[in-house]
Amino acid sequence: AQEVLENINFDDVHLPITKLVALENTCNKGGGACYDFEEIKKIHSVCKQHELKLHLDGARLFNALAESNETPLNYGKIFDSISLCLSKGLGTPAGSLLISSRENIHKAKRVRKVLGGAMRQAGYLAAAGIYAIDNHVKRLKEDHQRAKVLEESLSAASFVETVFPVETNIVLFRINEKYDEMTLLTQLAENGILAIPMEPKTIRMVTHLGIDDGMIEKVTGVIKKL
Repeated sequence: AQEVLENINFDDVHLPITKLVALENTCNKGGGACYDFEEIKKIHSVCKQHELKLHLDGARLFNALAESNETPLNYGKIFDSISLCLSKGLGTPAGSLLISSRENIHKAKRVRKVLGGAMRQAGYLAAAGIYAIDNHVKRLKEDHQRAKVLEESLSAASFVETVFPVETNIVLFRINEKYDEMTLLTQLAENGILAIPMEPKTIRMVTHLGIDDGMIEKVTGVIKKL
């Protein structure tokens, strides 16, 4: 909350006037870390005090909820708008949701039209999204447990300098300076394991609906041999 307060631009002609605070939960570049809800409430208080809107990029919100005692309703009371991704951990082929006031949704539909977005045959995607919410939320814990197995395996690897603390389904790790991340990614790919570079020396792995225990066992075996 203090960082938000320190970065509000007021009426300075050299700077854009701050109107919106956007939070991401879970935080991708934070290795899937979750916001403390008490801190979110403090940020909300700052926003109210300075008449700022508060938006949640909740692409992985259900992963955060799986690791906390909070409810979707608690988040709905805090944020002016929330976006949810139904793919990723929930396994829908595609699709996201925008949740806000009736007025904001009307504006969002207009913006979508202006930008050319108007998929008419969307019913089958909506059906997949409903199925995901009804059936795949509770199983997110399985992804988190598999990510912890990867964390343990990578922590013991000689080429790994550090592993970000794993809280949900994202595993970020930094390799030692004497190794090259692209070489490592190539070696993983040759073993059928796909990962991506996040920044120099940092690699990201993610567990999801399409990853099972047998795959995790294979990955840990390859890590031991590299």
